[in-house]
Amino acid sequence: MERQSVRLFIRFKLTQDKYKSKIDWLFHQFPAFQKQGGMAYKPGLSHTQKLLNHFNLNITKLNAVHVAGTNGKGSACSFLASLLIESNQKVGLFTSPHIFDFRERIRIDGVMITETKVLEYIEDIQALQLNFKPSFFEITFVLAVKHFLDQGCDYCIFETGMGGRLDATNVLLPIATAITNISLDHTEFLGNTLEAISKEKAGIIKMNTPLFIGKKEPHSFPIFESISKKKDAILHLNQNQYPFEGLPEYQKENFNLALNLFEFVAKRKSNPSNVEKALQHLEQNTGYSMRLECVAENPKLYLDVSHNDEGIQRTIEYVKNQTKGKLYIIFGGAKDKEYGDRTLEVLDTIGSNFCLFSNRRSKSKEDWEKVIKRLENEIPVFSNLGEAMRQIKLYMEEDDTLLITGSFFLISDYKPSFWQINRL
Repeated sequence: MERQSVRLFIRFKLTQDKYKSKIDWLFHQFPAFQKQGGMAYKPGLSHTQKLLNHFNLNITKLNAVHVAGTNGKGSACSFLASLLIESNQKVGLFTSPHIFDFRERIRIDGVMITETKVLEYIEDIQALQLNFKPSFFEITFVLAVKHFLDQGCDYCIFETGMGGRLDATNVLLPIATAITNISLDHTEFLGNTLEAISKEKAGIIKMNTPLFIGKKEPHSFPIFESISKKKDAILHLNQNQYPFEGLPEYQKENFNLALNLFEFVAKRKSNPSNVEKALQHLEQNTGYSMRLECVAENPKLYLDVSHNDEGIQRTIEYVKNQTKGKLYIIFGGAKDKEYGDRTLEVLDTIGSNFCLFSNRRSKSKEDWEKVIKRLENEIPVFSNLGEAMRQIKLYMEEDDTLLITGSFFLISDYKPSFWQINRL
């Protein structure tokens, strides 16, 4: 029995090592935005289409829902997937980026794609004699399509990577599209005005395919309305006002958007008990977490992945309103990320701390020192998340709150051992 256990352990270890080496290859062989930032951005659909052709994948067989937007698109996708799963549908979910494991991006009914499937696919990619270099995101999206088709999903929910018009996911021929709110982000690629960004996001609108939007924003609605009319795409504006008190105000907007999509896709009204189950089982059904997740009490600890001005400001405002005592913030940011005056003002007036993370896209101490020159207060800069959490906890009282936010990469460095967490 002992010898068999040893053999099983060795086999497991070899698989783990092989998986890690293949994922490392995937990150380094082809440009990945998560590792390289803007250098990895490859707009256009031709590479994606070629990869689909190589694997003989027919995207017309997918019952796909395609979601774009600046903030909230991942939330809306996860809410919709959970609603469909609770109505006994088999649901594929493609989101990005991942936090801890590459496989988080591709799930069916909440279950991540297996390491074996990822290994087989990467080996197939390596064996192809390609005359072009697809991006990390293009390869990952095609893997999701292949997995969902192989497993016979009833519905497949796809979140765009960046933008919409030239995003790899825009090869889809969905049964419905959705666009969440629009704010300034990735301006070097999508345009430096809200109107320009709205036009890029509107690129996912398809002929005779209904479009669902969260709210009527003055900078985006006229654009969405005009393009929808040209493409005979019926435009649906949020109607539901589901009275769920456990969600922040801005998440209610995303949840109502998902409800509208569900009722169209499933061709029936949502059952109140299924709606409650969809929220209760959200993490189990979709892996959805780290969006304002409270992981400890007395004092409170929130983890959040907001990473642009509007999302950051909304997150801080919500947590501040939930805090009885003093609010502390550990804030991380990517080297290519710029912050508006309002965001910096909010960080400057609260107990903020800047922090580096292990991903090579992290701002350096020198980068943060340049930011600090724009502020009134001297803000500490920590070299890693563990050190920051341990130091800040020394000053915290039972009614205080610590919010860790600003980047997916900062959250990916988080370990429970930093805090002796009592999981809720």
